[in-house]
Amino acid sequence: MGLPQKKIKFFVGSSLIVLAISYLIGAGISNTSKYFLTVDELAAEPASYYGTGIKVKGKVVAGSIARNPSDYLDVAFQIEEKDSNLKVVYKGVTPDMFKDGGDVVVEGVLKKDGVFHANILLTSCPSKYEPGKE
Repeated sequence: MGLPQKKIKFFVGSSLIVLAISYLIGAGISNTSKYFLTVDELAAEPASYYGTGIKVKGKVVAGSIARNPSDYLDVAFQIEEKDSNLKVVYKGVTPDMFKDGGDVVVEGVLKKDGVFHANILLTSCPSKYEPGKE
């Protein structure tokens, strides 16, 4: 008589474990799947991305980098592509290659005021290396 009840407990326990693992996988995928856009693509339809986690690629506008003197980790800058630009704010350590005119990818959220609040700032390495003269 005890055998069917053990099978039921095993089945219920196994089902709960499978459901918990499925939920964790689904939540992880939804948190890491972000739209990847250029500045021009975002500028074409900004309202459709408000509050959504996105990644945006662009070049840092020369002269736009401004650091907060009281908290050096606060930095504001603009990125551009062709005819569009985007104001970005970021709090954190900036990569060594972060500079005017450099290619960057920012990941974060576009607020309704049009300012992109980045929580990740990545720079890209130069795509071409010049050979040394012999």
